[in-house]
Amino acid sequence: QVQLVESGGGLVQAGGSLRLSCAASRRTFSSYAMGWFRQALGKEREFVAAISWRGGTTRYSDSVKGRFTISRDNAKNTMYLQMNSLKPEETAVYYCAARDESVLSTVDNEYYYWGQGAQVTVSS
Repeated sequence: QVQLVESGGGLVQAGGSLRLSCAASRRTFSSYAMGWFRQALGKEREFVAAISWRGGTTRYSDSVKGRFTISRDNAKNTMYLQMNSLKPEETAVYYCAARDESVLSTVDNEYYYWGQGAQVTVSS
């Protein structure tokens, strides 16, 4: 079992930046591929970014490519999402997720463990 805890959410103006963190409870964190998803009010959850177990491979949704950066520090059991040039339509609850596979996935139902979510609000 892996417990994930997100932090770093908050309120930011359009064009601003935030960095989300996801801390994992297990030392085997380094063997898990990880991902970030988000869900806006009244909308379905959508893929944002994913990273392989060693961080060598990353994938982004087209909407965030070039503005968001996913990374991980396996020594600290922590994953990050640096979000720049944020837009009001990106207001959502952001979730980190883990799967006990080395290869990343962009599909939410291929992730087995989820955090409680972090609210990100982008004001216009």
